[in-house]
Formats: sequence, C-alpha cells, structure tokens
Amino acid sequence: MQVLELGDPRRMGDFTLIGRLGVGGMGQVFLGRSAGGRAAAVKVVKAELAEVPEFRARFRQEVAALHRVGGEWTAPVLGADTEAVAPWVATEYVPGPSLQQVVESGYGPLPEATVHALAGRLARALRAIHGAGLVHRDLKPSNILLTVDGPRIIDFGIARALDTVAGSLRTSTGVVLGSPGFMSPEQVRGQRVTPAADMFSLGSVLVYAATGRLPFGSPELGLHALMFRIAEEEPDLTGVPQTLTGLVAACLAKDPQRRPTAEQLAVHTGTDTDGPWLPAELLAELGRLAARMLTAETPPQGSPTPTRSTRRRWPALATAVALAAVATGTVLALHDDGEKDPATGGAPAAVSNSASPSAEPGVPDEFVGAWEGVVEGDSDLPKRVLRLEISPGTTGDKAAAYIDTDGDAQCTGRSKLLSADADTLVVGKGQVTARVPQGSCTPLSEQTLKVRSRDVLVWKSGGLTADFYRSAGGRDAVPDQYVGTWVPANETYREKELIRIAQGPIGGRLVRMSVTAGMDDGTEQYCDSTFVIGAVSPVLALSPAMYTAQSGKGCRQPDSVFLTVGRDGHLLLYSMAADAEPAEYVRKS
Repeated sequence: MQVLELGDPRRMGDFTLIGRLGVGGMGQVFLGRSAGGRAAAVKVVKAELAEVPEFRARFRQEVAALHRVGGEWTAPVLGADTEAVAPWVATEYVPGPSLQQVVESGYGPLPEATVHALAGRLARALRAIHGAGLVHRDLKPSNILLTVDGPRIIDFGIARALDTVAGSLRTSTGVVLGSPGFMSPEQVRGQRVTPAADMFSLGSVLVYAATGRLPFGSPELGLHALMFRIAEEEPDLTGVPQTLTGLVAACLAKDPQRRPTAEQLAVHTGTDTDGPWLPAELLAELGRLAARMLTAETPPQGSPTPTRSTRRRWPALATAVALAAVATGTVLALHDDGEKDPATGGAPAAVSNSASPSAEPGVPDEFVGAWEGVVEGDSDLPKRVLRLEISPGTTGDKAAAYIDTDGDAQCTGRSKLLSADADTLVVGKGQVTARVPQGSCTPLSEQTLKVRSRDVLVWKSGGLTADFYRSAGGRDAVPDQYVGTWVPANETYREKELIRIAQGPIGGRLVRMSVTAGMDDGTEQYCDSTFVIGAVSPVLALSPAMYTAQSGKGCRQPDSVFLTVGRDGHLLLYSMAADAEPAEYVRKS
C-alpha cells in the first residue's frame, strides 16, 4: 500500500480513504474504512471515462447488477455513487494474497486437493456472477484472493462497462479488456463474449494453479504468438494431475458451446477437503503473520502510513495481513476452520500468549517455528521423515501443521493443541488435509514435544521417539547444496537420467526427474515426474513420484524418495521402492 498523494480524495461517501492499493483500467483503487471500521477497496473512475455518457450509463447498470450477486466466494459491494463527478464503487476488502502472489512469489504450484477445492469454489462464485447477468471478462490469478476459508473473486462485472467506449479509449493507458494469458478465443478474435469466456479463463487459471505456468505459453514469448496459440492450438496440460485434466480440457474447448457452464461445473466438483483447503505451510504462515500483527498500531486517521513487512518470507502475505490491520483498526487471528468468536461480534477470536487469570494456555515461544526429524531409520538410511510447523495459539487451536513423508506416501495434516507449559507441548491426533498419492493416509497419533535445548525438541508419538531440530522455511527453504541439475555418477547412464532441484518453499513441487530406459524389444521408454518436498533437514524428503509424461506403462515408483549430499558432494538417492544401495549422482557440468 502507498500513502495518499496530493490531490487524492480523502473521502468517498461513507468511506475514509487511508491509502492507495493500485491502479486499474477504470481508475485508482484506494483502501477505505467505513464509519463502523469495515475495510473496503474503493475504486474511483478515471476523469476521461466519467465524462463519457455511454460509460456512465453502463457503469450504473453494472453497479446495480453487482449488488445482486451476493456470491459466497465473491467480494460484495458495500457502497457506490454512480452519479458523482467522480463515480465510485466500494467492495469488501479481502485480507489475503492473490493466487498470483502465492504461486509466483510464495508457495509455488498448489497441491492437487487444493486445486480441486479451488475449482469447485470458483465455479460457485462464477455461478453467482453469471446468475446476476454479469460476465467477469478478466478472471485471472491476480483477481483471485486466497483466504483461510476459501478463495474470493474480485473486480467482476465492471469490465463490461468499458465496452461502450472501447472504440475511442481502447488504446488509452491502462484500459485493458482482458489479460492476454487468460483470455478466451472469442476475446482474442474480438467476437461476442458470453459467460463461456469466463469458463475458458477458469481452465487457464486451474492450469496455472496446478503447474505455475500458462497453458498456451508466456506473454514474454510474444503477444501475437500467444493469442494465435489461444485461438488455434491445443493447450499444454503437462503437469496437470490426471484427476483434473478432463475438467480443465473441457473448460479450454475452443467452441464456447462445448464448455461446461458454471452451474454444470459446480454440480460436478466439490468444495470440501478432509481438512483446511490450503496447504499446511501456507496456513501456518498466515497464522504466524496474523499473530505477529496483534501488536500493530493503527495510524492516526488522516495520516496514512505505508505498511511494510518486517520479515523476508512471504512478503505478499505480510502485506495483505498488514493492510487488513490498518483498514479495520484491529488485527484478527486467522482460523483455518473459519470458527467465529461470539464475544467479538462474529469476528475470529484473536490469538495471544499474554498471561491473564482467564486466558487459555498458549504455545510458548520456544516451540514456535519449523522442526524436522527422522522418526524411522536414521540420516544415513532414512525411512520416515516428519516436519512440524508450530504456530502461536491457545488450547483448541490447530497450532501444529505437519508433513509426514513415509515409505509409501506423503501425508499433510494439522493437529489441535491439547496442552502447553514452559517445556512440554501436547497436540492431538492429526487431521489429514492432503496426500500423495491419492488414497488413504493414517493421521498422526497424539504427539508430545519436550524442550531439550533452544534448537532441539524430543518428539514422541505412537511408540516412536526422535530428536527434532529447527528447520528453514519460506521461499528459500531448500539448502543450496541440493539446488541444481544432477546426473548419474555412472557415466553409462548419464544420458538416460536427469534430476533437477529448484529453490522454493516446503510443500512445493520443486524436484523433477526424467528417466529414459531401454526395453527388451529394443524400444525406449521415458518417465517424467515431479516430487513434493516434505522436509529439508537432515535429509531432503520427497513424496512418491507424480508422473507428468510417460510412454508405456512401466513408470511405477510407488514409494517416497530421500536425498542427502555426501562429503564428496555427490547426491545420494534412497528409494524405499528399491531394496538396494543408494543411487549416486553428480552435478551436471
């Protein structure tokens, strides 16, 4: 957020403007606050658009339609004045990062279960928008905000008002009738746009959420080439989970008549997961950021101050939570289960470790952070590695997120805090939120953690005991010694196998493997796969393989993989699928 500039309005209707959020095709977007303290994104129309009678008439119609949407996963309209010298509309400010911020500069591509939930919830949001007679026309990752209880679509409907003046203002600065990477073929061709265009954009959004890339290539490769591929070529669905390819391919049909409607998609997709809909790493970071903001001060009214994150990790999330604090005058803790506290008028209850006679026991600071340990086997021959993310919280809160990388599965989940004192933490049985591969995951049993030293915890659960050590998190969690491209140490196989390890956060698909094998009949079979990183120390723990491309039916590696770097700098790969010595790799020169 930026401070208000000289000449910026200080008030629009009942909303006090306290900062600049950005600029769009219509005009400037401000952060506002109602008299009751409710945060709002206030969009003020550009002067040159406000002077066009056709635009103002269409804008008036669109705002009236927006009032009718009331979708479960959209940002509702809080106020508007279409007759003012500078027309404006205020929608609810959503305190969460955009899908683009999470994928590009934070978490990375989202897990399969999360993308499924995203598809179902966005379908229901579009159903509400289309049911109100609106077409979004610019559905893209930056217009989808992620919160602990679901996604929110913003900036819907207004784009159609620009159509009335597109002939005279199409080349004006900032006037965009769609985002190239997410436009439909009919938008590219300048044809009539219907709700089916939003469904095509939804297909592109889901590819982006699952893989981190666009189905028709990057705009950086050339705008005209990108538009040609959207209009004429088939999408590249490499890396999209098989359970999603049918749904995505249907949305990306060139013929609008062949795409599913939002209603049809909503009927055939779910919105629920076995637990929180977002990955544990992301939920844990949202919780930590909210708790750290409990002591944030609200700047005096009329003296807007820019909000800055004090941590290097997850800057987009820090900014989103900070803006919510400035806008409302209070900071609310984020509960991943969306529970409300009646004592706060329906708002989520705040998390605090402050001692008081009536306060519930909170998580001591000594426990807060990321911890990892080998719970079966050892660092020389790991068989099971567990990562815990302990967040601030009180009894009953889901304060422990975990990723359990076992021999044949990787299970992600959360556990509630049962009790806490100065040196002991007890969390309950886990609730599974995601799994690789899809199938059954056994939740973790009750866990007990005791402080041994500042950087070591003694972990006990289900008859197992292990030492847990503090671990890295955030965008740069992967140790540098792993990052790069690796080939087999045996020169005979160097042209047949490749491992690429990228830097990024825990829970991301950061490891890719390509293997080409000769068959008995003289042909060759290839297997390309990705792996989710579940832990980074003392070993790199990877999920079972998720195949993105293959020939034949021989690509089967059902078990997890563990990587270490030896003293000689060689990468050692342990696979529970192979009862043999670890495979050895060297950096590709």
